[in-house]
Amino acid sequence: MKYIDQTGHKITLNRQAIRIVSVVPSQTELLYYLGIEPIGQTIFCIHPSDKFDDAHKIGGTKKLQLSKIEKLNPDLILGNKEENDKEQINKLRQRFPVWLSDIKTIDDALQMILSIGELIGKSDQALQLKKEIENRFGSFNLQKNRTVLYLIWKDPYMAAGKSTYINSIIQAAGYSNALTPDELRYPSISGAEIRELNPDEIWLSSEPYPFKDKHITELQQSTPNAAIKLVNGELFSWYGPRMLETINYLRQ
Repeated sequence: MKYIDQTGHKITLNRQAIRIVSVVPSQTELLYYLGIEPIGQTIFCIHPSDKFDDAHKIGGTKKLQLSKIEKLNPDLILGNKEENDKEQINKLRQRFPVWLSDIKTIDDALQMILSIGELIGKSDQALQLKKEIENRFGSFNLQKNRTVLYLIWKDPYMAAGKSTYINSIIQAAGYSNALTPDELRYPSISGAEIRELNPDEIWLSSEPYPFKDKHITELQQSTPNAAIKLVNGELFSWYGPRMLETINYLRQ
């Protein structure tokens, strides 16, 4: 069977993929949800938590241990265009079928679920998950008429731009991104630029940078007019079954 991933790359599977390595946390969680246990996953694939200790670890998302993956001899490797290192992915493609996702919107995430379901023989389960996510997002309709600056990193500050999956979740929550459309996906931003943007709210993500309460205090001094809070980064950046939890979180 021939398949095309979300980057336009074609792969061929001569049989149903059974031995699967996942190098993206969101997609690892999706595999487990659909009833498939990967033979290898990254150290950041922490969900489901009850599977993590016994899982075979093959390095980090951007520092894969290629020799370990090669020894596992997978039928299929699932990765992501942004989260994984391009050079490492190209090396793996020389020996194994590698399917990459490219997620910028909620619709991209839903299509990824269907595509992976087809790849692993779980199309019915994937379709059911997609429908459940669509139902939950479809029942959520709030217009806050407020701008948000979503920070993912410190020293320097980095924010989620408009061409990101995080932005699509911000919009689903009824907010608009304080960054202008021509910004990079994750631009660096100074304290002075934050003040100039004058967002109504600033959301500090729990990942990849682990923002804490002390960082709220620091930012509040320079942007006293903004409402600043910590948010669960997994629910803004993990696509897959975790999207089921996102809507309940946004309702809070």
